[in-house]
Amino acid sequence: MDPDAVKSTLSNLAFGNVLAAAARDYKKEVLANEKAQSSNHVNEEVDLDELMDDPELEKLHADRIASLKREVEKREAFKRQGHGEYREVSEGDFLGEVTRSEKVICHFYHKEFYRCKIMDKHLKTLAPRHVDTKFIKVDAENAPFFVSKLAIKTLPCVLLFSKGIAIDRLVGFQDLGTKDDFSTTKLENVLVKKGMLSKKKKEEDDEDAEYQESIRRSVRSSENLDSDSD
Repeated sequence: MDPDAVKSTLSNLAFGNVLAAAARDYKKEVLANEKAQSSNHVNEEVDLDELMDDPELEKLHADRIASLKREVEKREAFKRQGHGEYREVSEGDFLGEVTRSEKVICHFYHKEFYRCKIMDKHLKTLAPRHVDTKFIKVDAENAPFFVSKLAIKTLPCVLLFSKGIAIDRLVGFQDLGTKDDFSTTKLENVLVKKGMLSKKKKEEDDEDAEYQESIRRSVRSSENLDSDSD
């Protein structure tokens, strides 16, 4: 036999074996990917089932729903008292408004004063954010009796009432940097420091964090169980 022919035949066989091996490897890789995708889909279903049956998560969820329900009921009660919006009240209604709520912020204003309009804008923004505090305004020109009794000399004047008693006031923009371009957040922080507004309670933040961490723990636990079963 021709040596060159033998060499060519062996070379062709070797190349054919390489192609066959490559084809087998490719087929294995495709099957492995299909199996992994199918396994992931099953794992997702198992994760959801285990999350639904997790007693710790179920309790947290029930507690959270109950807390939200109480909060909604509380907000509705406040709204029935006139909270949640920035309203104008007359001199005749003033006493009733400030004595029926625990915390009341009242702006004595003049309709022609530019700075009163600035204060109006910020208070209108804050009112729906802080439903536990009542926000009202009184036209100083139409309330001479209370302007005199409360010794209001400069407008805008924002009086802060706690349980019907005037405990503090903002005169002009003295507490806000004396400039017209202060932010709503600046006013909000001042009112928080004076005890008229409340930030979100830390325990509510902790509760949310615990709720999210419980979900993550349940997912990790489910993944570990799936790994063990493999």
